[in-house]
Amino acid sequence: MKTLAYYNGKISEIEEMMIPMNDRASFFGDGCYDATYTRNHIIHDLDQHLDRFYRSAGLLDIPVPMEKAELAVLLQDLVKKVDDGEQFVYWQLTRGTAMRGHAYGDKNLTANLWVTLKPCKTEDTYLPNSVITVEDTRFYHCNIKTLNLLPNVLAAEKARAAGCDEAVLYRVIDGKTRVTECAHSNVHILENGVFRTAPLDNLILPGIARANLIRACGVLGIPVKEEAFTVEEMCNADEIIRSSCGNFCVPIREIDGKPAGGKDGETLKKLQDYLSEEFITSTNV
Repeated sequence: MKTLAYYNGKISEIEEMMIPMNDRASFFGDGCYDATYTRNHIIHDLDQHLDRFYRSAGLLDIPVPMEKAELAVLLQDLVKKVDDGEQFVYWQLTRGTAMRGHAYGDKNLTANLWVTLKPCKTEDTYLPNSVITVEDTRFYHCNIKTLNLLPNVLAAEKARAAGCDEAVLYRVIDGKTRVTECAHSNVHILENGVFRTAPLDNLILPGIARANLIRACGVLGIPVKEEAFTVEEMCNADEIIRSSCGNFCVPIREIDGKPAGGKDGETLKKLQDYLSEEFITSTNV
C-alpha cells in the first residue's frame, strides 16, 4: 500500500477511509494522539511514544481498548503493509461515537482508535531554522498530547506566512516572557556549555526528543538545567535548538528576523551526531 488508514479494525488507503460524523473528535477534539517516524519499517522510540500516549489517555479519562503491548504489535504490523520503509506514523484515540453532548459520563462509550501511515522522512537535523515568537494562548493542559490544536495551527500558519520554519511560544508570567515550547516541537538553549530546557509542568509537552536530548547530554558530559528561560535569554543564547520526533536537534539561526545562535557549534554538533547515529543504529535491519 502507498498509504494506510486504520479505524477500529478497518484498513484501507487513507483517502478511502470513512469516519462516523458522531465521533467525538468531530465536535470536541475529544481525544489524544502520538506520532513518530520509521526507517526500514522499524518504528523509532515506539515504547516512549506509547508511554506518553497511554499517559495522555489516562489524564483525559479515556480507556485505551487494548493493552500497550498489543497496540505496539498492531502498529508494527501496520507499518509493514506500507511499501515505503520511511513513514510518518500517527495514531489517535477518541472518546467514542455518540450524539453530540458535552458531558460523556452516562454514554457507555467505547474509544475509537485511528492510525494513519504515509511515506515521510525525518528532517535534516543539521539544517538551520528560522522562527518567530508568538504569545502562547493555549489552555493549561499542554502536557497532554490532546487533539485540541487550534492555537498551535494558528501559530504555525503565522510562521509559514512569515517564511519561517516554526513559531516559538511564550507566556507572560510575573512580568517575564517565559518560553514554553513551539507550535509543534520543543525548544531549548545552550548557554555557557549548559543545556537548558523548560521544566516538565502543565505548560509544555513532555517531548520524547526532549528526553533523548537530556539523555544524550548525560552521555556526552553536558550539564543540564531544567528551568524556565525568557525570550530575551533565548535570543541571546549561544545556541537555540528545536526538537521533535522528526527533528532530533535542529539549530535555530533566526528569531523574529534577527540572527541568533551560532556561538557553540561544537557542543551542538556533538548532540546532533549522537542523536543522528542513534536513530540510524536503532532502525537498522
